[in-house]
Amino acid sequence: MSRAFVDEDKIVEDLPDRPISEHPNHVTARGLALIESALEAAQEKYGAAQASDDRDALAAANRDLRYWSARRASARVVSAAPDLDVVQFGNAVSILRDDGRRQTFRIVGEDEADPRRGSISHVSPLARALIGKRVGDVVKAGQDDAEIIAIE
Repeated sequence: MSRAFVDEDKIVEDLPDRPISEHPNHVTARGLALIESALEAAQEKYGAAQASDDRDALAAANRDLRYWSARRASARVVSAAPDLDVVQFGNAVSILRDDGRRQTFRIVGEDEADPRRGSISHVSPLARALIGKRVGDVVKAGQDDAEIIAIE
């Protein structure tokens, strides 16, 4: 078809999809609420972009809507078992590093993780090192070792 017959104002270029992890989408109850909130916000942005006829905003909102819809569809809420003998998804784990620093991290889903606020993804190297371990076990934490001193 000739470009002369295409209404340029109506073409919306889809942005490439945000990458979706190949790992299981395990989430905490809080993580599921965050995904649902992000999905709702994406739906609102999509509606606003449609109403404003802003092509760039519509493309961005459509991409976010696809991402959060997929994440919501694949989310599986995992609750930590009451057994605190072994580190598992959802636990907060305190470690003591070789240099004397004590740090606590909660093991959560990928979309909920925020290491600066003390939560790490269950697929992160540190979480993988911690899961299945017990208080007193030593794990690799970055380039150093760290001892697990508490599981909550």
